[in-house]
Amino acid sequence: MASAKKAVPRRKLGSRGLDVSALGLGCMGMSWSLGHPKPEPEMIKLIHHAVDSGVTFFDTSDFYGPHTNEILIGKALKGVMREKVQVATKFGVRLEDGKPVIQGDPEYVRACCEASLKRLEIDCIDLYYVHRIDTTVPIEVTVGELKKLVEEGKIKYIGLSEASPDTIRRAHAVHPITAVQQEWSLWTRDSEEEVIPTCRELGIGIVPYSPLGMGFFAVGPKVAESVTENDYRRIAPKFQGENFEHNKTAYERVKEMAEKKGCTPSQLALAWVLHQGNDVVPIPGTTKIENFNENVGAVSVSLTPQEMAELETIASLVKGDKYPEVYMKKSWKYANTPPLSSWKSS
Repeated sequence: MASAKKAVPRRKLGSRGLDVSALGLGCMGMSWSLGHPKPEPEMIKLIHHAVDSGVTFFDTSDFYGPHTNEILIGKALKGVMREKVQVATKFGVRLEDGKPVIQGDPEYVRACCEASLKRLEIDCIDLYYVHRIDTTVPIEVTVGELKKLVEEGKIKYIGLSEASPDTIRRAHAVHPITAVQQEWSLWTRDSEEEVIPTCRELGIGIVPYSPLGMGFFAVGPKVAESVTENDYRRIAPKFQGENFEHNKTAYERVKEMAEKKGCTPSQLALAWVLHQGNDVVPIPGTTKIENFNENVGAVSVSLTPQEMAELETIASLVKGDKYPEVYMKKSWKYANTPPLSSWKSS
């Protein structure tokens, strides 16, 4: 296994240079999505361990729980710990009758920000993302309100998640976008076609979530055995039928390559993401300190151009969409918004 002793380097996101650890920590699974919430004291211990290890970039959302993940992060980082970290949270998805609804009007933007500040127990959010794009509201309107929040000192930087290239450009024209978050890994590479080139053209940082393929490259095919009824991976196409059989082959190839390099499959898969560029800051999630330590060890894994090419060949074996078709239709992926001229404020 690669050593975790190497200091976690720093990277800057966006043209305005939000300084963060090169590896972040996705906190969603601590409270939501991977079955049942984890014990709060254990999660706070993990977060403190992360900071002590040099990982200072924490990712949450008001949708995780809902709300309970932000409360957890607020408790963990309260006081002196806050000065050492960068907190990223999101708004834009809420539950209505148990179903997710995407919303991005100005009133909702402001209300969400105020509520997140209270739950996180902070005065200013370091990076505030539009979690999903509201296809009924021009992105200029949503980002216009976020710009006001920046001017008021309630947020420092603005981000987008799962936005189309056109939406990214239009948002960036209103106020500089610091980071775009999307799934990017050996498991999912569709953002390489247009989204990532657009970000790089505009000087926008890239924050890959699920850089280990929903945990697949962390534990391999057996991850499917631990998926509970409440786990969102249960409905992910990549875990279904023939897709899953293809993906088992990809894992075995990564495992074989990792053994030759003296690291774990998860470290190899994460190293591939880290090697994509200094504008890339992946945010693998975990609920266990030992898994966190393994992830941090990925910063010590060096890859040659030939090894990068071999991993990309392996990635071509992966089959299946990232979300079920019904989610795709609800603009959970690379969504566009209507033109600003269509908006009539009340």
